[in-house]
Amino acid sequence: MTRTGRIHFALVTAMLAGALAGCATVPAGAPAVTVPAAAETEAVGTANADAADDPAIWAAPAGGSAMLSGQRIAGFIAGTDKKAGLYVYDLAGRQLQFLADGLLNNVDLRADVIVDGRPQVLIGASDRGRMGVALYLFDPSDGTAANAVRPWGFIRSDVTEPYGFCLAIAGGSPHAVLIGKDGEVRQYRIQAGPDGPTGTEVRRFAIGSQSEGCVADDESAMLYVGEEMGGVWRYRLDPAAAAERTLVQGVDESGRLVADVEGVTLIRDRGATYLIVSSQGDSAFAVWQVDGVEPAYRGRFRVGAGEGVDAVSGTDGLDALGGPIGDYPEGLVVVQDDRNEGAQNFKLVDWRVIRSALNL
Repeated sequence: MTRTGRIHFALVTAMLAGALAGCATVPAGAPAVTVPAAAETEAVGTANADAADDPAIWAAPAGGSAMLSGQRIAGFIAGTDKKAGLYVYDLAGRQLQFLADGLLNNVDLRADVIVDGRPQVLIGASDRGRMGVALYLFDPSDGTAANAVRPWGFIRSDVTEPYGFCLAIAGGSPHAVLIGKDGEVRQYRIQAGPDGPTGTEVRRFAIGSQSEGCVADDESAMLYVGEEMGGVWRYRLDPAAAAERTLVQGVDESGRLVADVEGVTLIRDRGATYLIVSSQGDSAFAVWQVDGVEPAYRGRFRVGAGEGVDAVSGTDGLDALGGPIGDYPEGLVVVQDDRNEGAQNFKLVDWRVIRSALNL
């Protein structure tokens, strides 16, 4: 998009926001600080379409590294092109790998999952083509140049359209949480077998309407789910628990969340746990501290232009990871950018900048 085009679009957006603010049924976004993007990934391959969707971050242990596609890396970002497959980027945003697995929507990962007797990185994605969950593995201990993310297996599901997805560790086992576009949820326990993984359904429930983003807090055994027109809900992760829930924040007059509610992620930092939610309707992100008895709202931010990187708008999926990650010594946040110069991509933000801007 040209500079003139961006200015024109910004004016139109501002006028539209002003018009919506005067309508009682559509809340204006609450105040938000602006933080700069630090870097961006190369664009996904599908141009001129809503394609990039959701990222997931892996970091090697502090001071360590791994081999992936012939490159020595401190970590990687997995990101979906929901019309083509799964991309893997290094922490500078360069593409390392592409798995042409079709209609993958949301992606998540867990490190240190024991497969074949050693800890590996388990990656999962909702698969709208094959109707279920696609599973992948990455072996950080494999130092050969050929080491890469590799397909591991598939869990077939009966949801109408696989949409949202997140991984969890519950009862010592990895679990896949799959959300259908209509809000139906399936939770599967993943087990490794001689012929690959199996997924055993351990729970099902309904959110109520179109839902997508989710994240599991393994430590507190809680599951957070975004209902696009409703808000963010908190459920127990335990599959034996009833599907009782607590509303963290609704789409309401507060303007903390402006529909659609999209990506949902967690980050741990200095003893605290923060929930970050994409308020897609006004291109912002709302933050709650969730390690206490009740979630505590801590503010909102937007991602503006950084040096050589354009601003973020209309974010769908996002992920965050605390601790040292390559050039990000205290944490990294990665968000999808809907209106990019060219095909869609993902933007990287230093967690320290967000933390400082919100006085966390």
